Amino acid sequence: MLCLFDLDGTLIDSEPGITACIRYAFDKLGVAAPADLRPWIGPPLRHGFAPLLDHDAGRVEAAVDYYHERFATLGWREHAVYPGMAATIERLQAAGHTLAVVTSKPERHARPIVEHLPFGDAFTRLYGPDPSSAHSEKASMIAAALADFGAQPEQAAMIGDRRFDIEGALANRVRGVGVLWGFGSREELELAGAQALAHDPAQLAALLAA
Repeated sequence: MLCLFDLDGTLIDSEPGITACIRYAFDKLGVAAPADLRPWIGPPLRHGFAPLLDHDAGRVEAAVDYYHERFATLGWREHAVYPGMAATIERLQAAGHTLAVVTSKPERHARPIVEHLPFGDAFTRLYGPDPSSAHSEKASMIAAALADFGAQPEQAAMIGDRRFDIEGALANRVRGVGVLWGFGSREELELAGAQALAHDPAQLAALLAA
């Protein structure tokens, strides 16, 4: 099976780095940051910045640039691997599954994270959107992965914690598996159409092995 993994909220808890970079961007613009930044984790940055910056395209792009400025030097290192994830990746790889990462992070930010993961070499490919895109692009990246690996939709699964992961899976007729330890909720994942939910990495391994 081709197992496509989201990064933030699925493989790693990246809240410290992401929220620090968002606050940095708002501070550089002289704007107060929202108190709760967890909903920002997963969707493209522009989704969050636009309504708080009066949809001013110039200020939104400046905010995104400031975010990337800090992320490139500090933010990418401010994360933790979820407990049990290393064992799950090892089990899936040993079972002969092909693993890849499909993330909303631009590739230039995602690649050093994946390469420094203790199980980073388990992933054959990394898919990230164009940095200038205002959209998640999960659907198009999943389609690219299917084509690259020559996999049929029924031979693949997309694993993630937000609706974007599940919606991208369904758009490609791929199995959408939601994880409940990330930044989305059970309700969000069920409404998006998740075909299975995992409470922890061990259960995820069992679901994918079934």
